[in-house]
Amino acid sequence: MTHTVDLSEKFSRFSETWTPKIVGAVNDMHVKLARLAGEFEWHSHTEEDELFFVVEGVLLMQFRDRTERIEPGQFLIVPRGVEHLPVTETDEVKVMLLEPATTLNTGEGEASERTVKDLEWL
Repeated sequence: MTHTVDLSEKFSRFSETWTPKIVGAVNDMHVKLARLAGEFEWHSHTEEDELFFVVEGVLLMQFRDRTERIEPGQFLIVPRGVEHLPVTETDEVKVMLLEPATTLNTGEGEASERTVKDLEWL
């Protein structure tokens, strides 16, 4: 079924941070929304690229050799295997993610308290 997705309405349905919610699927990819606040954790994804599209706020993506600043309306693709650390520059950042359905938010390392295994569909 085809339908329009209203990002504002979807973001209004949750308030927790660092807990992606699935809002769509494209082939074997999930379209996810997440609210971010503060610093996440260093991680990488061996087999999966990730796209971070900033809807609201400012996100800093730290890499071991540099930091990229992503503003509303901009996106950044983190290539597979690249270690990265998302950090919010503003109090909260709303992002849309595009990544393979198999992607764990904390990467392939050991699970942490921030690992979300069973994502909720909105």
